[in-house]
Amino acid sequence: GTYINDYFCEQALTTQFYKLSSLDSYYIPRDGLLASYKEFISLLPAVDHPEAFGQHPNADIASQITEARTLFDTLLSLQPQVTQNVPGGQSREDKVLELLSDVRQKIPQEIDYEGTVKVLSDDPNPLNVVLLQEIQRYNALLSTIRSSLQDLEYGIQGLVVMSTELEEIFTCIHDARVPPLWEKAYPSLKPLAAWTRDLASRVEMFARWAETAHPPVLFWLSAFTFPTGFLTAVLQSAARQNNVSVDSLSWEFIVSTVDDNNLVYPPKDGVWIRGLYLEGAGWDKKNSCLMEAEPMQLVCPLPTVHFRPTESKKKSSKGLYPCPCYYYPIRSGSSGRASFVIGVDLRTGASPPEHWIKRGTALLMSLDS
Repeated sequence: GTYINDYFCEQALTTQFYKLSSLDSYYIPRDGLLASYKEFISLLPAVDHPEAFGQHPNADIASQITEARTLFDTLLSLQPQVTQNVPGGQSREDKVLELLSDVRQKIPQEIDYEGTVKVLSDDPNPLNVVLLQEIQRYNALLSTIRSSLQDLEYGIQGLVVMSTELEEIFTCIHDARVPPLWEKAYPSLKPLAAWTRDLASRVEMFARWAETAHPPVLFWLSAFTFPTGFLTAVLQSAARQNNVSVDSLSWEFIVSTVDDNNLVYPPKDGVWIRGLYLEGAGWDKKNSCLMEAEPMQLVCPLPTVHFRPTESKKKSSKGLYPCPCYYYPIRSGSSGRASFVIGVDLRTGASPPEHWIKRGTALLMSLDS
């Protein structure tokens, strides 16, 4: 086997023009002499273009953004932690107190858990169980935020001792970052202001659901702290409705071709899911398939998707790309918490699935801004 492989490699190197990439610059010369190879290598570009690795030119932009953020994070970590009061200037403590007050005003009220339990007690629907679990988690988070803000205020005023944890929260709020203590409910890369607005939107969805005792027509999947639990509950509801085993069900994904305003009723089977973003590709609304991303477009909103439970059969994967969906931009996740949620089959359009694999095309439920 080794002899055969070596033979064909030798043939490829010496008898034909062997391309290494879609770009014309990258190839193995016909002449197998060492001097020719050295001369050829010296003529290769000093900086490799993204296309050399099957990536879109936008990958260069994403790489530069990451490098710039790393630089700024390093600069922030090196700045003096104690600043001298300048006449007419604002001290670090005053700035943090101001930001602290602003965050406290924008944090929503906790949802009435006990009242929701009473209203939903007669309906043991799996979705209602998920709702109650999410309310508990968000109420615990909101309580943690309020208590830590109160403790920090007392600490700045000198009424309590500033612990290591409070020092960390102080530094994070000063730098407009989310304190790690608040990120335990769900992962996020958003800065503090955007994270606070995002939290208010998440709680609002569950508060409205609890108040009306009816699930929303369009589910914002990113609002769930554990989206896999919600999707499992949808499958369980479908299994009970159709009197089949939940293990016999899988997903069919149908991307909507109409405006969300026209989706006024829930689907007969499954749920409408909104708020997903494509990274590494664009979306052709006319043909309802993947397409190349526009220049400078790093993420593309995906139209609402119908997650439809269907009985597991041998489905044709031809023309479909099993697009991985991640909770947030860090695809590897964090310690103890995976970022991968589910694989969503999307039509590949003119390019084969392998093309989108090289592009690293994926769905994101939450962005970093």
